[in-house]
Amino acid sequence: MQDAGKPLMIALEEQNQVGMRVSDRGQALFFSTRDGSELKRVDLPLPPGVTVASIGEDQPGSSLVILGLSNGQSMIFRHTYKVTYPDGHKTITPNIEFPYGPTLLTLDDQGRALEHVNLSATDDTLIVAGSTGPQLHVLSLTKSENMLTGDTETTQAAIELPQMTEQVKAIFVDPRQQWLYVINGRAQADVFSLRDKSLNGRYKLLEDANAEITASTQLVGGISLIVGTSKGGLAQWFMARDPDGEPRLKHIRDFQMGSAPIVDITAEQRRKGFIAVNAVGQLGVFHSTAHRTLLVQQVAQGPGVLALSPRANRIMVEEGGRLVPMVLLNPHPEVSWSALWEKVWYENYDEPKYVWQSTAATSDFEPKLSLSPLTFGTLKAAFYAMFLAAPLAVAAAIYTAYFMAPGLRRKVKPVIELMEAMPTVILGFFAGLFLAPYLEGHLPGIFSLLMLTPIGILVAGFAWSRMPESIRLRVPDGWESAILVPVILLVGWGSLAMSPHLEAWFFGGDMRLWISNDLGITYDQRNALVVGLAMGFAVIPNIYSIAEDAVFSVPRSLTLGSLALGATPWQTLTRVVLLTASPGIFSALMIGMGRAVGETMIVLMATGNTPVMEMNLFEGMRTLAANVAVEMPESEVGSSHYRVLFLAALVLLMFTFVMNTLAELIRQRLRKKYSSL
Repeated sequence: MQDAGKPLMIALEEQNQVGMRVSDRGQALFFSTRDGSELKRVDLPLPPGVTVASIGEDQPGSSLVILGLSNGQSMIFRHTYKVTYPDGHKTITPNIEFPYGPTLLTLDDQGRALEHVNLSATDDTLIVAGSTGPQLHVLSLTKSENMLTGDTETTQAAIELPQMTEQVKAIFVDPRQQWLYVINGRAQADVFSLRDKSLNGRYKLLEDANAEITASTQLVGGISLIVGTSKGGLAQWFMARDPDGEPRLKHIRDFQMGSAPIVDITAEQRRKGFIAVNAVGQLGVFHSTAHRTLLVQQVAQGPGVLALSPRANRIMVEEGGRLVPMVLLNPHPEVSWSALWEKVWYENYDEPKYVWQSTAATSDFEPKLSLSPLTFGTLKAAFYAMFLAAPLAVAAAIYTAYFMAPGLRRKVKPVIELMEAMPTVILGFFAGLFLAPYLEGHLPGIFSLLMLTPIGILVAGFAWSRMPESIRLRVPDGWESAILVPVILLVGWGSLAMSPHLEAWFFGGDMRLWISNDLGITYDQRNALVVGLAMGFAVIPNIYSIAEDAVFSVPRSLTLGSLALGATPWQTLTRVVLLTASPGIFSALMIGMGRAVGETMIVLMATGNTPVMEMNLFEGMRTLAANVAVEMPESEVGSSHYRVLFLAALVLLMFTFVMNTLAELIRQRLRKKYSSL
């Protein structure tokens, strides 16, 4: 390649078998990556006496290339690779195409050399930008189709932008064709709005007065800029909105690669990673979102031109007329501690957030694999379930084991334990399809029921204690709880019957709208309240059964001895029975907690599966178990997503292991403490 001219760009095709080299002589040379031999040489149709002054590419993943010529014109071409199988052998045929025709586009009417060029192409519009010194030239080509004749007409128009005084170093066009980024001067970026034809702002990229920008590129998707400095630093910038709603170029994160100036940066075509080479021949491999410096290694004797394959598994460096091919093993760069557990500032977000979003419809999407919202959702679902289940189950266990008549206990306990055999998928189906819409339409009644039921039980108990003995003695000892059944049914019926009237009196006829509009609280139909009720119903039998056995197993001699010494039944319960049974009750609560944490089907069907970190009772969540159940069948085996799902399962296992270990330690301590009773 000694006679091929100075390299301006190197590219590799998908299979890593053919490379392309574009030189300042206007030649596109295709070569074998295996031995560097020449496969095909294409002389680009430049005007006589005209040379290539600059080169630019569309966003990573696109094969469009633009050449800035010494006469103020530009040429656009695409490099393609056709795969055929003649005689059963795979053959890759490289070629150069001109999607916009061989006609050159004139950017500078005065014929000055274009020092920097860039472009952005969509199906209908092409934006071409170039610079001569501090002067910008931006051209827009729009295709329009005649609906009657089917003919396509191209309209060309110049975009007039405010001019600058500083020398331009690099130009980048936003793929959405909204912004034009111009890096100029020592370390300044001017951002222009292509829609308003105005200057959005001038941004200082470096605070160090002794440093300057020496290299820059766009990440895949074209949203982020990566700039390299003369002191070996790299920084990521992208547009985000200020609190006042105005878009501004924001400094997101920094990387460091030695102290030598960065001379070239190349972005991956499918991930938010990039590679860079500095003036002393060191190569660095980085991932922006994970904020990881994956590798820094000496690969050449000096600065070179970089090429990264579409699959980001091959690197080619040309240095001093010599090609240096390398294999890059970098399967999971997007996984890091910060990406999994800390707030991350993702592209198109106005601030750092915890986000789980593993898939999307667009190719420039970056997976967001934060486990924090899933862990938070798991704890949130368990909290609300235990908030309902724990007091009911423990209170029921204490009453059944200590106060209830043996005959009634033999009927009640098997019925409650039978609830444990109900499949949770049935509870989830019931909660998602019936309970959630019913709660939405009867919110005042539900809250009235939750508040009035304990009040009604206390009032009924107080009224019963004030009844004449002639009436109270007619009910056998231990059967008093049967009287509460009609009381609870009456309170429930009254609360739900009053729901429409309460909604009209206090909430303007719609409590859901009142919560959303007046309180500013998001309301989802499938929310934590639904999960708390449904999962609480599933957890109650577990807690009840173990706690009841613990209370019932307290030696009868302790109870009789306490009563014989003059203690009341209530004093005996609180000071003897509960203390003795506390290890068993605590174990019941921990087992119930473990059941709530690991529950899958109820949260899968009744939460809306929204991975948000909100303690709001009226908003949904996504748990670790539900996330694994939903996404594991769709994940690619061996991918980062697949491995993170296994990590989520491991986190769930570790959580239950730690909880059970702590529970056992506390249980043993309680048993030792109260074993002398």
